[in-house]
Amino acid sequence: MTTTLSPQNIEAAVADFQKHYRAIEAEVGKVIVGHQNVVGQTILCLMIGGHALLEGVPGLGKTLLVRTLAQVMDLHFSRIQFTPDLMPADIVGTSIVVTDERGQRNWQFQTGPIFGNLILADEINRATPKTQSALLEAMAEQSVTVAKKTHQMSQPFFVLATQNPLEMEGTYPLPEAQLDRFAFKVSVESPELQDLLTILDRTTGTKTPEPHKIIGAEQILVMKQLVRAVPVASHVKEYIGRLVLATHPTTASAPEITKKYIRFGSSPRGAQAIMLAAKVLALRDGRYNVSFEDVRSVLAPALRHRLIMNFEGQAEGLNPDSLIRKIIDATPEKVQV
Repeated sequence: MTTTLSPQNIEAAVADFQKHYRAIEAEVGKVIVGHQNVVGQTILCLMIGGHALLEGVPGLGKTLLVRTLAQVMDLHFSRIQFTPDLMPADIVGTSIVVTDERGQRNWQFQTGPIFGNLILADEINRATPKTQSALLEAMAEQSVTVAKKTHQMSQPFFVLATQNPLEMEGTYPLPEAQLDRFAFKVSVESPELQDLLTILDRTTGTKTPEPHKIIGAEQILVMKQLVRAVPVASHVKEYIGRLVLATHPTTASAPEITKKYIRFGSSPRGAQAIMLAAKVLALRDGRYNVSFEDVRSVLAPALRHRLIMNFEGQAEGLNPDSLIRKIIDATPEKVQV
């Protein structure tokens, strides 16, 4: 599936994208109070075809957000509650023996809950690494292999995983290889006073807001294709590359803050997530080109889970977001010749 745009229909396509994107944000906002950044970053991640890791303490509405997005986008929603006894077959499915009308027995694949459009992997760090890895192929390849047979996921396919950053007992931290599969890591903070009061009004009264369908799966696929068609100027592309390389302490041009506190920097997947997300921001604002500000706006959610601190950085309890801001400050938009 490809999108070919002529100069005559570019303006209409961008306006259509902007209208649908804003409508999704507004409809989700009827249910999710506050958390504008969380909602925005999650929708942004879905539009680039990526997967998101939502991190926050229990009770902040992470599960409600995912369920609301599924309703607004009219997607097949599937929830997987990760527990220590969850097995890979409980996620992807398994082959069982069935008897047909003639009494013959055959193997038949029974799909697991991973076969949906919008998958909520709830408390993903509670499952064992073996079970966590069952998600890797589905997230990276959009398919799963069972009994040497590959099964394709239906499109669109998004995984939104949640984890509690505080509780350590009975949890298994996600390995770097799996963290890198997530395009964004979204931090869910506690609500402000006014937002908390609004939550109380909405959830303890007689009326509960219900979201309505805004778009469907086919429209989402069209929007994703339009995102990839947005051009990026060479100097903006170079800026993305230099920002990502600035997270590597072994790079000659790395700022001092990187060399002092970071052990390993971002993979190329981080650069891909930044570029695609910057394209979405441009379309959301009605533009068919990417700006430096678009890039800076998506840097934190795209890189915060891809930076591995060294011992000194861990000892000082540094926040990845603060390091990213310093890297932005130390990286000029254009290289002086």
